[in-house]
Amino acid sequence: MTTAIRNENTILKVVLAILLPPLAVFMDKGMGGQFLLNVVLTLVGFWIVGIIHALIVVL
Repeated sequence: MTTAIRNENTILKVVLAILLPPLAVFMDKGMGGQFLLNVVLTLVGFWIVGIIHALIVVL
């Protein structure tokens, strides 16, 4: 994968991490513990905690 494509994917994942945090984590890690943790954090943490977790996972 070239650097330009990797940068575009990272930008897409950051935008998704802000808009739909669980989707960004799913795209990066797949269906697993990180995804389930992010769903719980997003639902319980009033969205902001899910965004922070998704950004940590994606970046």
